[in-house]
Amino acid sequence: MRLTIPNMITIMRFVLVPAVVLAMLQERWDWAFAGFLIAGISDGVDGFIARHFNQFSRLGAYLDPMADKLLLVSVFVVMGISGELPLWLVITMVSRDALIVCAVLLSTVMAHPVEMKPLLVSKANTAIQIVLAAVVLGELAFDIRLDPLRPALILLSGVLTVASAAAYLVAWLRHMSGYGEGSTPGT
Repeated sequence: MRLTIPNMITIMRFVLVPAVVLAMLQERWDWAFAGFLIAGISDGVDGFIARHFNQFSRLGAYLDPMADKLLLVSVFVVMGISGELPLWLVITMVSRDALIVCAVLLSTVMAHPVEMKPLLVSKANTAIQIVLAAVVLGELAFDIRLDPLRPALILLSGVLTVASAAAYLVAWLRHMSGYGEGSTPGT
């Protein structure tokens, strides 16, 4: 296993998570917004380096989405606790992620591991969640309101989170039943 430049950038994103959370808890929204922005830019930079300089690694394939998810979930939880996002949205998001992790673990324990590939609805969901987090942090950092953008993003994020959870659940159930492996249903 080799440690590449993209891996080191990804590890830096892990380190940014507690810094962003601490800034949020101290209501230092400018620092939280800056940290979130740096994390987003560094995510693009590590992907660019990996693609253009052939620095892909198996470690990076696991670390990169974990760093993204840890930051996003942490930001959403703090925003939910502080009343900046509705708790139903935060609970839906965290529940979806827990459902996916449990399904992957269960399929692995049952010796029928599932290969996790991001679905289009999941990519859209993540993109909207990132935009929502950036909008809320930006509003707080610059003391502005971007109505009706925030309520629209909250609603869209909720719908996409539920749709993504349902899509992953259906794919997982098909995988576990053998339906997606070339066998005919009922055999």
